[in-house]
Amino acid sequence: MNGKVQKLETASESVRVVPHNSEAERQLLGAILVNNETYYRVSEFLEAQHFFLAPHRDIYEKCGVLIRAGKIASPITLKTFFPADEKIAEMPAAQYLLRLAADAASVISAEDYGNTIYELAIRRNLIRIGEDMVNVAYDAPIDKSPNAQIDDAERRLFELAENGRSDGGFQDFGTALTETIEMAAAAFNREGALSGISTGLRDLDRLMGGLQQSDLIVLAGRPAMGKTSLATNIAYNIAQSYAAEEQPDGSMKTVNGGVVGFFSLEMSAEQLATRIISEQTEISSSKIRRGEINEADFEKLVAATQHMQHVPLHVDQTGGISIASLVSKARRLKRQKGLDLIVVDYIQLLTGSSKNQGNRVQEITEITTGLKALAKELQVPIIALSQLSRQVESRDDKRPQMSDLRESGSIEQDADVILFVYREEYYMGKKEPPEGTPEYEQWNTDMERVRGKAEVIIAKQRHGPTGIVDLQFQGEFTRFSDLAADDHLPERTME
Repeated sequence: MNGKVQKLETASESVRVVPHNSEAERQLLGAILVNNETYYRVSEFLEAQHFFLAPHRDIYEKCGVLIRAGKIASPITLKTFFPADEKIAEMPAAQYLLRLAADAASVISAEDYGNTIYELAIRRNLIRIGEDMVNVAYDAPIDKSPNAQIDDAERRLFELAENGRSDGGFQDFGTALTETIEMAAAAFNREGALSGISTGLRDLDRLMGGLQQSDLIVLAGRPAMGKTSLATNIAYNIAQSYAAEEQPDGSMKTVNGGVVGFFSLEMSAEQLATRIISEQTEISSSKIRRGEINEADFEKLVAATQHMQHVPLHVDQTGGISIASLVSKARRLKRQKGLDLIVVDYIQLLTGSSKNQGNRVQEITEITTGLKALAKELQVPIIALSQLSRQVESRDDKRPQMSDLRESGSIEQDADVILFVYREEYYMGKKEPPEGTPEYEQWNTDMERVRGKAEVIIAKQRHGPTGIVDLQFQGEFTRFSDLAADDHLPERTME
């Protein structure tokens, strides 16, 4: 009996028609042909691919081409684009266009029809994704893990939620040119004339133009150079500057700063917060941890904490997560809270898929490729911290080089920007000669020259110059800042 019921259900499902509304499509197309202004009311969210019937997709696309060119789209002008013998719904194309105009919806209700068509297209895409999930789960290749399928399904659902379509498709060059001009206009109008998000560090912004959408920025340095401090400073500067405007559809668009997702694989969220509070209040983090503060310091801490409560900086402190897990969490944050910058501290603490474990070079390649793909998918910059190999310590000049990157091949290849943090003060401090000797006097002079200074070396920048930016570093507060004006040296280009 159960078998029969199952068969009946299957037969019933096989004849189900995917959701669509041909009448709404006809009414909307008719309204556009009668009054071309209708097109602008729906074209912001409705594309030709959202129509269910192929002839309707064709008509909507041809209308768009004519209207955007400043011409009139009507049954008369449109029929010239169809062969004389072409039929739509078993009638000549010209007659079908006239029928559409005759059955036109009013301009007032046209937007409602557009929304109906759009929502039904989303439902059809959901059905397609669901069917693919079922089919792949039944017939999955042996080497495709369930987690890989989950990741693929989540990616497609995210794209659908963000764009209303499940495939990227080709983009015509005219659209790309328009987006470039819009980016330039935004940079022209933005404070500091930056095309990307300001790091809060003037001289770094000047060389990089801010942090650019879709860029993978690798920030590397030896231990004690301050790479985590610099990443934390930039992350907080951006989150603190966050400002957004509500769009007509109710969504929020970032106009300054940004929402930051910080994956702290090494430090806990509490340790990260302590660093940021220390930086903002200029109270040593060691004093905060030990409680060696007076009443005035405590009031400063409370005031800073109250201000920081509303800063959109979201910290994930899960240690040793996989690149697939990081991608899923980033997508979720983008959907739920918005996302303008991702920081990963640090690459070598991420894990790849099980098939690459044991081969560290392949695993790092998978991780950096995944991070670059994520930056492009979410349209946000990603700052990924990286360790450097010990060979730096064996050289006289300890400034990092590209070859010092651990498992450097894929990092060099996938990164759009590579930054090195270098503090000569740290290395010179370890060479202190006995006090009172002639060497000590020279050492002391040299030490004063480099005290409290750091270099950020831009070793690679795909769309800009390389060079060296001098910054001030206050170790007790783990804070990087611009050098004072009288002290400031212009950035140096690399040989």
